[in-house]
Amino acid sequence: MSDTVTKSIFAPFDATKFEMPKFEIPNFDMPKFEVPAAFREAAEKGVAQAKEGWEKMKSATEEATEVLETSYVTASKGASEYGLKVIDAARANTNATFDYVTSLATAKSLSDVVEISSTYARKQFDTVSAQTKELNSLAQKVTTDAVEPMKTGFTSAFKKVA
Repeated sequence: MSDTVTKSIFAPFDATKFEMPKFEIPNFDMPKFEVPAAFREAAEKGVAQAKEGWEKMKSATEEATEVLETSYVTASKGASEYGLKVIDAARANTNATFDYVTSLATAKSLSDVVEISSTYARKQFDTVSAQTKELNSLAQKVTTDAVEPMKTGFTSAFKKVA
């Protein structure tokens, strides 16, 4: 748009001719009154109780956080230990299977194959049973070790708040 067109369109709206009206805010004198002492004491007591409650909750929350961190670290270590036990069991079972296959390869008769197979099956059953018991026991220990701090810690932390 050209300057001339713009000036002719907006000519009736000359900003220099427009002025904002001026208002004065009246000055009111506020009456002075005194808060009754009982009300002040009640308010101060309420603030003190709220602050005390806040401090208790803050303390309990911090304690609960520490308990969770401890439980997490314990569970993490336990899970790692459990994983290592599973790897050891798998290694032992793999070695036993390799030995079994090697023995089968050196068998000279069908009766040797049957004897080697039955001996292997009996040993592996005993080994797997022992491994299962050990892993089950370790899982229970890890769970107990990880949960126990939470039971005692949360109980202690929330008793402080109550």
